[in-house]
Amino acid sequence: MSSVLRDTPFSVLDRSRTREAPDGGGAAAASGAARARVPDGPRALRDTVAFARDVEALGYDGFWVSEHHSVPGVAGSAPTVLAAAVAAATSRIRVGTGGVMLPNHRPLVVAEQFGVLESLFPGRIDMGIGRSVGFTGGIRKALGAGRDEAEAEAFGGRLEELLGWFTGGQDSYPQVHAWPAEGLRPRPFLLAVGSGADLAAAHGLPLVIGGRHEDALLRAVDRYRDRFVPSPWRAEPYVVLSGTVAVAATGERAGRLLAPEAWATAHSRTHGVFPPLAPADAIAARTMTGPERERFEEALEGHVAGTPEDVAKALESLLTRSAADEFLVTTSTYDRGELLESYRLLAEVLGRAPGRVVG
Repeated sequence: MSSVLRDTPFSVLDRSRTREAPDGGGAAAASGAARARVPDGPRALRDTVAFARDVEALGYDGFWVSEHHSVPGVAGSAPTVLAAAVAAATSRIRVGTGGVMLPNHRPLVVAEQFGVLESLFPGRIDMGIGRSVGFTGGIRKALGAGRDEAEAEAFGGRLEELLGWFTGGQDSYPQVHAWPAEGLRPRPFLLAVGSGADLAAAHGLPLVIGGRHEDALLRAVDRYRDRFVPSPWRAEPYVVLSGTVAVAATGERAGRLLAPEAWATAHSRTHGVFPPLAPADAIAARTMTGPERERFEEALEGHVAGTPEDVAKALESLLTRSAADEFLVTTSTYDRGELLESYRLLAEVLGRAPGRVVG
């Protein structure tokens, strides 16, 4: 095993994905047709907490949860609440958000929430912040968020305010304090797409970045390092690569793990709705339209997938080329048992042992 695989921290992002019922219906199908399409969000959230315990036992370094609103395929709508449940159910692993979408919240409230988390679970909280807004205009309106362009322009100021609540340096609201956040230091991360890497560099924050086109990804990472400005949060750049990693006994089985998420992505891009995950067999039997097939094939590309040997070589190459400081694995699939087995095999590739303590 290479030292880069052994020494690089690996964390897990779980989006609390909902899944189709085995009969193809919704979670509430037995309650009547009017509720048949309601996804089983409560089970997905409980599964996330249970999965975090499994991930900790496998020796991973961190476990992150996400924020989505009015999306049938994703139950995670309140990441700080879910992070608290995960932290309470685990003992060692770092717990974070991937991320809290700052345009949806007042910075003061976000600071207070992370102040509570850091107070209850000191030294274990990762404050991942993103800039995405609601999936549709209706969702953005319900959240009180503006247009994408306006929110992008305002994001830098909101980020400065959020950080200022922790340092005590915000001056927009004199004599106002974010207790208990002020003086605490949960680890901040900025989730970046495109210009977000420049924002992370300008504010001296760790960068979380993903992408299925490796050359473009590496160029963004280089630009971040070149433009990084030291801050109270980081003296040097810190890069977290994020992406899907699917491991199975054969390449074909690893490919099957990718199919449920790829179909959900294709469906969202052709129908405007991100659905619950469907079984791989059902997807293979589906007759897709031309646009659906095109999007589906695109969504299967650019991931790290294969046998343990294949995955080890691909990850070693990517980590060496990027000199990344950490990797955030974002894999999801329909079958929970197969998902956990993929993460178990990946832990073996990385040389992890149950109960591994991270320095």
